[in-house]
Amino acid sequence: MKKWISILCVVFLLTACGSQQKEEGSQGEKESLKKVSVVLDWTPNTNHTGLYVAKEKGYFKEEGLDVDIIMPGEAGADQLVASGKAEFGVSYQEGITQARVEGVPIVSIAAVIQHNTSGFAAPKQKNITSPKDFEGKTYGGWGSPVEEAVMASIMKKEDADIDKVKFVNMGDADFFTAVKRDVDFAWIYYGWTGIEAELRGEELDMLYVNEYSDKLDYYTPVLSTNEKMVKENPETIKAFLAAASKGYQVAIDDPSEAANILSDAVPDLDEELVKKSQEWLANRYQDDAPRWGEQKLEVWENYANWMYENKLLEEKLDAKKAFTNEFLPK
Repeated sequence: MKKWISILCVVFLLTACGSQQKEEGSQGEKESLKKVSVVLDWTPNTNHTGLYVAKEKGYFKEEGLDVDIIMPGEAGADQLVASGKAEFGVSYQEGITQARVEGVPIVSIAAVIQHNTSGFAAPKQKNITSPKDFEGKTYGGWGSPVEEAVMASIMKKEDADIDKVKFVNMGDADFFTAVKRDVDFAWIYYGWTGIEAELRGEELDMLYVNEYSDKLDYYTPVLSTNEKMVKENPETIKAFLAAASKGYQVAIDDPSEAANILSDAVPDLDEELVKKSQEWLANRYQDDAPRWGEQKLEVWENYANWMYENKLLEEKLDAKKAFTNEFLPK
């Protein structure tokens, strides 16, 4: 009996020791990874899938990074990245353009989607099929000067008068609630809200802004960092983008798997919406670019010039400093 007790004690000690070593090894491994954070621009959606895939599949870990994906909170992603409180963020060409003209040191390091998938949308029964039809209608927005400028520029092409459009702030109301209550049309991203409309069986008329001007075919969203990171931690940026690129490649090649990963990571999301949105975006992440994330100088210059011409910028943008392809995988 004493012999068995001795054996059991040895087994217990070996097991406990093994578990402790495993735990210590895991802790040591985690401590050896560089801790960084990426701040989302909004609640999680299929614009962010590549980040969640990179985290779940261990791509960040393979590059020596321990990455936290966090919500923006009261301070937006641009503010947190520019101040150095977060290493990376999800942003927009519009926001970075405005920020840089104001002296904020934020830089775009990758285009998440190659072409602008946003536009003005209205339920079919509203009969809004062209910018001319905006006249006499109520637009629900978020109070940005860009909205009115974009609308005015595309209405001008049809000799329509923006003064005949009523503007209201939608606040926290979602598109579907707003168009049933007090607005006729709004600005949406088709890859999410448009796909949700399809699933609801609600037909929309969609006027993509980039179909009216090449200058409005800007990058939205993008991944960003700050100038200090570019100067002092270029290897960290390369590592981050190497992993993110792999994540978005999975979203391109296998949207079903990518959708499952996002749904598992964010259980509150509608699984069917995530799946359908992922399918719709799969060919649009890279689209006609030579690689995922690639950005063109002319796209940055075109949109910045348009913003300047429409008095949305006080001075012209030095577009060459606003973005870089330097850290993307070759």
